[in-house]
Amino acid sequence: MSGRGRLTLCAFAATLMAAGSMLPLVEPAGWILQAAFLLAVQSGMGTLARRIPMPRMLIVAAQTLVTLVLLTVVFARTQALAGVLPGPEAVQRLADLLVSGAEDVGRFAAPAPTTDGIRLMLIGGVLLVGLVVDALAVTFRSAAPAGLPLLALYSVAAGLSEGGADWLWFLLAAGGYLLLLLAEGQDRLSQWGRVFSGAARSPSGSAVGAAISGSRPAAPVRTGRRVGALALGISLVVPAALPALDSGLLAGTGGSNGKGSGGGTISAVNPLVSLQNNLNQPENREVMSYRTNSGDPQGFYLRILALDQFNGNEWRPSTRRLEDVPKRLPTPNGLGPDVMVTEIRSNISASRSYQQSYLPLPYPATEVRIGGRWRYEPMGRTLVGDRGETTRGAQYQVSSLMVQPTADQLAAAGTPPAALQREYTHVPGSLPKVVRQTADRVTKGAANNYERAVKLQNFFASDGGFTYNTSVNSGTGSAAIGRFLKDKQGFCVHFSFTMAAMARTLGIPARVAVGFTPGTAQQNGSVSVGLRDAHAWPELYFEGVGWTRFEPTPARGTVPSYTQPDAPAGGTSDPARPERGVSAAPTAAPSVSDSCPAQMRKQGECGNSVAPGVVAPTDSGTPTGTVLGLVLVALVILTLPLLPMLWRLRARRRRLSFSAGRTPADATARTLAAWREIIDTAWDHGIEPDGSQTPRKAAARVVRLGQLAPDEAAAVHRVAGAVEQVLYAPEPRSGTGLAEDVETVRVGLRASVGRFARFHAVAAPRSAVRVIWAASDRWAAFTGRWAARWSRDRSTGWLRRPSRHQG
Repeated sequence: MSGRGRLTLCAFAATLMAAGSMLPLVEPAGWILQAAFLLAVQSGMGTLARRIPMPRMLIVAAQTLVTLVLLTVVFARTQALAGVLPGPEAVQRLADLLVSGAEDVGRFAAPAPTTDGIRLMLIGGVLLVGLVVDALAVTFRSAAPAGLPLLALYSVAAGLSEGGADWLWFLLAAGGYLLLLLAEGQDRLSQWGRVFSGAARSPSGSAVGAAISGSRPAAPVRTGRRVGALALGISLVVPAALPALDSGLLAGTGGSNGKGSGGGTISAVNPLVSLQNNLNQPENREVMSYRTNSGDPQGFYLRILALDQFNGNEWRPSTRRLEDVPKRLPTPNGLGPDVMVTEIRSNISASRSYQQSYLPLPYPATEVRIGGRWRYEPMGRTLVGDRGETTRGAQYQVSSLMVQPTADQLAAAGTPPAALQREYTHVPGSLPKVVRQTADRVTKGAANNYERAVKLQNFFASDGGFTYNTSVNSGTGSAAIGRFLKDKQGFCVHFSFTMAAMARTLGIPARVAVGFTPGTAQQNGSVSVGLRDAHAWPELYFEGVGWTRFEPTPARGTVPSYTQPDAPAGGTSDPARPERGVSAAPTAAPSVSDSCPAQMRKQGECGNSVAPGVVAPTDSGTPTGTVLGLVLVALVILTLPLLPMLWRLRARRRRLSFSAGRTPADATARTLAAWREIIDTAWDHGIEPDGSQTPRKAAARVVRLGQLAPDEAAAVHRVAGAVEQVLYAPEPRSGTGLAEDVETVRVGLRASVGRFARFHAVAAPRSAVRVIWAASDRWAAFTGRWAARWSRDRSTGWLRRPSRHQG
């Protein structure tokens, strides 16, 4: 392989090794395979372009164009011209995904889910860094500056993970950069022809200079080491100045940058992936518990935030101003005096394991008593932790309204304010026509928005043939909604998002709320809320009533009483002792009808089948395969730092136990092995080899720099004399006692240095770099054979370019 081809391969490997530091930040890690394939295509384009005589900037421009086409095909194929070319719509799609990804990065916990936006940022970032590294190291033949984009890639990963990236990824990224430097040094040296090192030849004619001196050109190695050490030192300092990933919804802290009175903004996370992960947890771990005097415990939803923007890619919350929490929260928007309301009181305790910055509250809350730093967002009536405040272990009291509108009041709702109507009925142009057509068909014959909303709810919950399934492919955009209407399978996010979108097409203001269903009553009178109680539901606005909950998801939550005919209203009681009703008292029989789907029974979504109480543990412990896998990983991690020492011990044992032979070749090999061991031992103790000196001068140098005693000095000179004899004598004869002389020299070198140097020589021997050199030589030989075959094929004519003088 040519020097430029070797540089291309090393640039590709260095970029991919540095990109490995991003793996702990997201899951699953399949994006790295896609990034590797696209990076290979990008590097291949550079290789082809460099075969054609053209300006360097044109080569970079060609790679940039190919990169843009690749990203368009992967992320914006439906918007691209002919499915490939990046037209205006495709560019807008990529821009929207970048904005979405930037917001997700700051809100999801590490490891964050690979949303489309995050995946574009990861793959696009790797391709961008790969393009810069390839341009600097290969096109412009300057590998040292290529460390800056590699450093940037690693530093971003280290900064986005709390405490910095793992040391293994750090070593991997550093190794990729040093590999690139060594490849460039080898390429530059090869341009000067064969390096003269004063090496003699064995009788067989093979070069033995390297065996005598045990060295390579030291200058490139020293230069690469200094540049690499500087870059690696910077990479340890830079991450400390970068922000860390905040945790996301239902899993950790979110993001609130409100500061001071009445300032700051809030923009919450997209809960789709967190909801799906929580619903599929094997154990319904408790996140909070509460007591309430609500007369309708089945309607006691704990609401976290509302998603009120739909841009075609996903539903997400608006960015809004934060205020100080008032002592008494204002009256909810749109709630008229004629609607029956009852104020209830609740005591809520969050688990120590539940840590996120949005406070779950019954809607609409009127008063919240909680310690710590919290801010208030008026439009969503949400409390948000300020400057790192979270729900972890929080205990708080909430007063809230139990709004009980009648069907007549909802049917007689007036026209919403123009601004609210405009904001909450907006739908993107990418929404499939089938959404509006289905909404019109389902609500045909309805006299008002209330009847339309009830018909939509019933269509999803019972009449439309939909199935609750948490294992389907998620998705938040217009395409996902169209696919859900076709396949009729999904979980709460699909039902709520689709109903909200359909309501908007009918002119009904709608948004999606995220939080928890009421939970499970306990024997002590409290109610426990677990991970699998995470839920999403649509809220529709009716003037005179305000934002009103609907429940389109089958077998999840409860259908509101105002959407059912002749539904009785509930009362209140003491919050310290909830009423013994449907959810307050444990039952001895399943609380769900026999019509619960089999799949939901398998997932544990149909409620308890026995009375709550002391339950025997069902966890059989960590699987044996998992334990063995973890032990294997631990052994690998512990063994990696020991590899140089183990290789060095093996090399010493092999050199000093050379089989005794009678031929001159055996004598030569045995003597040179002993001399190589002395050179490497001196190298391990800080004396770098010098390939330009004869064995006699090299021995004198080791004696002088190692400050060896007379006995050790005599041992070095005896081995050096044996080397000269086997190389230059007419009849080579091996010396005797070579192994004893080598051991004498090793003891002398250890005695001449300090304790740290002795430890360094054993634990991290410098001569272990020979492993890399050997691998490089084998790779060069392999690629050289293929290059020679390529040259022969071209010379045979089947790849020969036609001459300009022919024809």
